Amino acid sequence: MSDNLSYPLWKRFFDILGAFSGIIIMFPFLPFIALAIKIDTPGPVFEKLDRISSGRIIKVYKFRSMIKDARLKKAELAPLNERNDGIFFKMRHDPRVTRVGRLIRRYRVDEVPQFINVLKGEMAIVGPRPHEPEEVSKYPIEFSHISKARAGITGVSQVSGASSLKWIDELTLDNFYVNNRSLKLDVKIVMKTIGIFFSDPTGV
Repeated sequence: MSDNLSYPLWKRFFDILGAFSGIIIMFPFLPFIALAIKIDTPGPVFEKLDRISSGRIIKVYKFRSMIKDARLKKAELAPLNERNDGIFFKMRHDPRVTRVGRLIRRYRVDEVPQFINVLKGEMAIVGPRPHEPEEVSKYPIEFSHISKARAGITGVSQVSGASSLKWIDELTLDNFYVNNRSLKLDVKIVMKTIGIFFSDPTGV
């Protein structure tokens, strides 16, 4: 990790500035996104998901991209998990994802509400990928410290293949970030995220 003692202060300033900028840019579109979600399927506009950040469980805000009570169906779909090499769950064509959900996920619009988590200090713009408590409990011991870092909306693993990575590669990349954090690295990751978004939004 960076030896610069001012890094945490600069990072917090960077997070607040980035979160406010993101909210302002997206604000005109938010009512239309909310309306589309409500019209598409029954259920709330927003969902709050349990994730681990800074060593504790937080409620991560997202626009709802799945059917109501989708979590209850996860066990049924477990045999179809495409990431069967480890501890994370992923289905490219998850039947729980709604029509609007597929669209907002493609452009990562579902994650816009996470800027609120950033403003609250629960997440950062850049950090390790936030995972469910059950998944974090299965981390190998050499990676257990990752969950003590503040999770990020984007990060090294997210811009290096995201959910297409093998679980061990994802944790290795997040481990690299945790051990080498710096403002320069954060800026580099954000710029790479923006570049991927405009060239291939599905790759973030």
